[in-house]
Amino acid sequence: MSGEERRKKIIELLKKNQEPISGGELSKLLGVTRQVIVQDIALLRAVNRNILSTTKGYLLYYQEDQKVNRCFMVKHTNDQIEDELCTIVDAGGKILDVIVMHDIYGEISSDLIIKTRQDVADFISKLRNQQTVPLKELTGGVHLHTVEADSETMLDRIEMLLKSKGYLIEN
Repeated sequence: MSGEERRKKIIELLKKNQEPISGGELSKLLGVTRQVIVQDIALLRAVNRNILSTTKGYLLYYQEDQKVNRCFMVKHTNDQIEDELCTIVDAGGKILDVIVMHDIYGEISSDLIIKTRQDVADFISKLRNQQTVPLKELTGGVHLHTVEADSETMLDRIEMLLKSKGYLIEN
């Protein structure tokens, strides 16, 4: 199978699945190394495919037309990460990413795709089990989340809840 055929197959596999597929799974399905998959994903992203790299694997993502999104600038402690994320998903939001603005490296972002309390629990578990530092630590705790919801009203409610908890940084 040529590289072009393999990349078409990756897109087909991602289109069929609503949940992320790990690089390891893709490599087994396509009979290549995980590194080849990483390179293929990079090539696909370079031609503007909506492929997100989440903590659970790769996901083909298209914002639904009726959805709206807003970027929230927040700051909180590491102990408050779970509460912040649950506040958003409990109010009907989907956390698409985390973004930090680094003084030297500029914008650094990572796709999250957190839409349920189970997704929050999985994310927190990975943070703890891998003993890693959240991106917000690079910028003194300040970071942004792009949040998707069904309506502006939902986003207004999320904003109000984040503000009431002292997480929201107002411009």
